[in-house]
Amino acid sequence: MLAVLLLPGALRAFLPALVGRSALAMGGLALLLAVQDRTGSYTQAGFATAAFGTANVIAAPWRARAVDRFGQRIALTTMASGQASGFAALALITEAKGAADSWFLILSVVVGLASPPLGAAMRMIWASLTTAGDQRTRAFSIDAVCEELLFVGGPVIITAVIMASSPSVGLWVTAAAVSVGTVAMTSSASSGALRGTGKGVARGDRPLRQPGFARVLIVLLGVGGLLGVVEIAAPAVAAQCDAVAATGWLLAAFAGGSALGGFLYGQLNLKAGIGGRLFALCASMGLAAVLVSQLDTLGLFAAGLALVGLFLAPSLITGYLIADTIVPATSRTEASTWINTAVNLGASLASAAAGMVIDDSGAWLALLLMGAIALALASAVPFTRLRKIEPAAVHSPECCEHG
Repeated sequence: MLAVLLLPGALRAFLPALVGRSALAMGGLALLLAVQDRTGSYTQAGFATAAFGTANVIAAPWRARAVDRFGQRIALTTMASGQASGFAALALITEAKGAADSWFLILSVVVGLASPPLGAAMRMIWASLTTAGDQRTRAFSIDAVCEELLFVGGPVIITAVIMASSPSVGLWVTAAAVSVGTVAMTSSASSGALRGTGKGVARGDRPLRQPGFARVLIVLLGVGGLLGVVEIAAPAVAAQCDAVAATGWLLAAFAGGSALGGFLYGQLNLKAGIGGRLFALCASMGLAAVLVSQLDTLGLFAAGLALVGLFLAPSLITGYLIADTIVPATSRTEASTWINTAVNLGASLASAAAGMVIDDSGAWLALLLMGAIALALASAVPFTRLRKIEPAAVHSPECCEHG
């Protein structure tokens, strides 16, 4: 699988892309800790991070359309400059005296709106560098594994930076990561070659207008829901077992399971259609969550979370492959972003609902309910229809116009 990294131009774009994407892994926590330190209120901090996340999700399709239209170099650099400026402004306000708390909400929205879709953009680079089939699956797999590792290490790194310095320094580091990473990525030849269409995309080429794509998003809502519940259930279970310090290990087990699943998925030469694969993976993840809800010891629960996570990255990879298969080349950045949006929306809705269920009945019931919902969402889309989504429909691998 690592052979795809040796493709000409791959590492030159991929490594800086990871630096830029680390800003998303660090930014939410850096923002939370900075606002809480400045205001002394977790409520204010929660509002700020919610504003950041909501703005990021809402604007995602439009940002992706801008990349497809204007090309990676222009669109991503502009967005990264806006987000880095927002994080820098937040750092200055954190250090300033007398600044109104409302600025935290305003700037949180700014950094969310301007977040560059580096993950989707990198997948378009992979698509331009690889051939459809096993090679592209391996590229998407290693991309997903590294992204999971970013979200394991990012919070740890930014927490260490803040503990060693101050919350404002954490925001400066995040600003530097997105700015430097994006500029270095877009200055690569493989990114610069994706120049965009130069015009708006025809309505018929929009991802949501492609047969089968909306069904894929419905299935992935359940995957996102499980992700959101796990992020709330892990600290709740740790607290219930009088082991709050184990929270990080529980979340690391989940992320580690996902990374392992993504790695193994990239090694397999699967013959099943990608539509049927998506159904099997999402249904398996829901079933695993139902099983884990019956485990009542911390050690078994950690192992169970690793099992649930095992299906996360493969589900996302399959979603990206479907987007690459059934969506015209002029809209593939937007299509990849819609996959993320479906997962993030499911996670956000589930997180809010899980908190109420956990307060009332415990974390195990929240996992049981979300596992059942994920199974229901996967089953709501007839398996025979998902099976019709096959790699034979693959369009030309070029993401945008090349020069």
